[in-house]
Amino acid sequence: MTDLARSQRLEVVVVSLFPEMFEALSAWGISSRAISDGLLSLHCINPRSFTEDKHQTVDDRPYGGGPGMVMKTLPLIKAVEAALEHLQCSREQAHVVYMSPQGRQLDTAAVGELKLRTKLVVICGRYEGVDERFIERYVDEEWSIGDYVLSGGELPAMVMLDALIRKLPGALGDQQSAEQDSFEAGLLDCPHYTRPEEILGQRVPEVLLSGDHKRIRQWRLQQSLVRTMQRRPELLDALQLSAEQEALLEAWKRNTKI
Repeated sequence: MTDLARSQRLEVVVVSLFPEMFEALSAWGISSRAISDGLLSLHCINPRSFTEDKHQTVDDRPYGGGPGMVMKTLPLIKAVEAALEHLQCSREQAHVVYMSPQGRQLDTAAVGELKLRTKLVVICGRYEGVDERFIERYVDEEWSIGDYVLSGGELPAMVMLDALIRKLPGALGDQQSAEQDSFEAGLLDCPHYTRPEEILGQRVPEVLLSGDHKRIRQWRLQQSLVRTMQRRPELLDALQLSAEQEALLEAWKRNTKI
């Protein structure tokens, strides 16, 4: 492991009733390579391992009645304690997050905050959620990936972790790939093209074949501005555009070429 990898290493323990789902991260793609390169450690703990009945019960009916079941507190507490032991740290040294549709919505700024954490415990709920007493005692933050409800926290957790892993120095083959992603500068990404130059009558924009790096940079920036204006205008409204950005956007509106 390099000194850079050691200093930027992210240690994650996921508490989930379905730990096998996280093989999608550990066995494939960029996240798998990050684990192999020592940038990330990913460990899963199943709360069922800390139950005391033969059925390994982790849920029960809610007080006050109503549909569904609620995850019990004690198996989750023991799972978090096991996570801290695995991370070899105190409760104060780890950051515990719970994936919940009631949480703060995950965005680029949030990922930027989370990437500063080095030891992360991620709680994946199921059923109607988890006992509120567990949240009050153990959870530092609740996170959501959108205003909709999923069957459990595993998929949101994987989305969050994938976004975090891309931020780890050395995780991508070219760090500019992360720097130029959508939302990194508050804008959507520009269109991309690859070979051949023409397919089914559609050609790659001539500017991208010109070799003129200044024109290419301006074209890409203009396309990002236009795409953001057309698809996510609220993002553009939140930005303070530079003089260059304003000029490029006005040029497009006047339908003139750069």
